[in-house]
Amino acid sequence: MDYPDYLLLKDESLMLRVLIVDDHEIVRHGVRDLVNSHLDWEICGEAGDGHTAYELAISTNPDVIVLDIAMAQLNGLTLARMLHRELPAVKVLLFTMLEDRASVNAALAAGVRGYVLKSDPDAQLATAIAALGEGRLFFSPSIAEMVVDAAVNGKPTSCLAIFSARELEVSQLMAEGYGNKAIARALDLSVKTVESHRASALRKAGVHTAAELVRFAIRHNLIKP
Repeated sequence: MDYPDYLLLKDESLMLRVLIVDDHEIVRHGVRDLVNSHLDWEICGEAGDGHTAYELAISTNPDVIVLDIAMAQLNGLTLARMLHRELPAVKVLLFTMLEDRASVNAALAAGVRGYVLKSDPDAQLATAIAALGEGRLFFSPSIAEMVVDAAVNGKPTSCLAIFSARELEVSQLMAEGYGNKAIARALDLSVKTVESHRASALRKAGVHTAAELVRFAIRHNLIKP
């Protein structure tokens, strides 16, 4: 039977729109292939860093964002917090190698809806994207145990929760070796504002020197070791 052409076209209003964010091209390529293998999914953008991802998310308003944690200048946990505030309807799925309790708690506090490990089978990521697209949560089995434990024993806590998103941005850049003027240029802030965020971040982290902040940032996955 021959069908009219319009019945053979994808209904864009029903498409699940996915934004892919990872600083490794090979990972983005793999996720891209997975998304493209589903007829009712489409890629609305790709980014290799947090700042580009933020701008793309604001401009494209995706349904699901597949997001890595460890990225330079603006890591996935801070970005997730920013997006949860700016685009609360967008579902953030963390796709990472990190499976420590601190990262999981920080992710939950940031409002992420899913957490999948890069060591999981491809089918796990596909299931997670589908679940978030339907408004459900999804966590890798080992991560789910931590989530259940947090639910049973009380609200998940993270020391990063007391930081503002801007303080986390400044903290990450400081830990990566940027000076106040460079941070001001990167974030389009005044040096005085950067100094204020810097002082507040040091106080909240309970440290006094740049070296101590680097150790804090590594311990809480703000930067790569």
